[in-house]
Amino acid sequence: MGFQFSDRSQELQLRIKKFLDDHIYPAEEIYAQQMEEFTDQGDRWQIPQIIEDKKEIAKAEGLWNLFLPENPMGESMSNLDYAPLAELMGRSGIASEIFNCSAPDTGNMEVLARYANEEQQERWLKPLLDGEIRSAFAMTEPAVASSDATNICTTAVLDGDEYVINGTKIWTTDAHRNHFIICLVRTDEAGENRHAGLSQIIVDLKNDGAKVRPIQNMAGGEDFNEVVFEDVRVPADRIVGEPGNGWAQVTSELAYERSGPERFLSSFRVYVELVRACGDEPEVHQKAAIGRITSHLMTMRRMSISIASMLEDGKDVAHEAALVKELGNNFEKVLPEIARLAAPLSLSSNFKKTFMDTILLSPSFTLRGGTREIMRGVIARGLGLR
Repeated sequence: MGFQFSDRSQELQLRIKKFLDDHIYPAEEIYAQQMEEFTDQGDRWQIPQIIEDKKEIAKAEGLWNLFLPENPMGESMSNLDYAPLAELMGRSGIASEIFNCSAPDTGNMEVLARYANEEQQERWLKPLLDGEIRSAFAMTEPAVASSDATNICTTAVLDGDEYVINGTKIWTTDAHRNHFIICLVRTDEAGENRHAGLSQIIVDLKNDGAKVRPIQNMAGGEDFNEVVFEDVRVPADRIVGEPGNGWAQVTSELAYERSGPERFLSSFRVYVELVRACGDEPEVHQKAAIGRITSHLMTMRRMSISIASMLEDGKDVAHEAALVKELGNNFEKVLPEIARLAAPLSLSSNFKKTFMDTILLSPSFTLRGGTREIMRGVIARGLGLR
């Protein structure tokens, strides 16, 4: 693939692996404890206190906010260098929260670090980096076919020194728990260029008057939300970057989100529990199932890292990223079914619980970062078919 991880990246991989070995693994014990500490009263997927404690250890060991190209430790990290770190976190099932590298927050960190002015960085980025507040993107809308972000209908009209926002966003991750969102809005007409006229603006979810409505999933948890704006007034100085440049600002973030390890590791814990359940001497059909899953993982990993390398070279990888997300979503859907058919009759409680939760959460896998219909449209354009 024509790339090599930097010495810095390889060193961090060893440090993170040691952190996981020392503080997180054996993973099944932490995972089981995490599941036991969840309740069914709306906070099923809230991070238990044990994970919060690990965050403090991660901070002390300098493993905090590793996603940023220029992080608080003053150490530069490229997209390519970060890719194997994200994979390590994704395979653990819970580590991204510990290292402050969950997708909604990291994307906002990147945007604020690159485009926000000094005052915005002090007000929003600094406490985000310190873990004092949380944030998310708000792009997709219910009135727009699938998740085509270029057809944004939510408007922000300048009125004096304020923008008046009207519209609705949907599938906004953790908006009911977050402090602010960076919202993609239409500040001007698109004209012939459908990407024009879009801007990113910061909305304070606690004070600006936006209505946040959690969407309960089949597992009984609430991750996604609908966010409604009815004449919500936001100071004009909350625009991030240049007005009208919103689409250019989110494009690279979308590409990385769609092609990152998070897009094909959502079902990984089922794979781990399957291997454990089959033991040291699996049956022939179990070997075949494990080999099939492993080959998928190896292929997706190489494609994901390759795209990270292309991003680092400044290439437009929208089509390639869409392909990885589409294949990754297919893999995430089929993995539990392969595991179900291969699993032995005598199953551990960990396998049963992990499998059950994965099945209940699986409908959300295709929504994150854009639906499959949109991804297939992007792929078709890349192949010259539309």
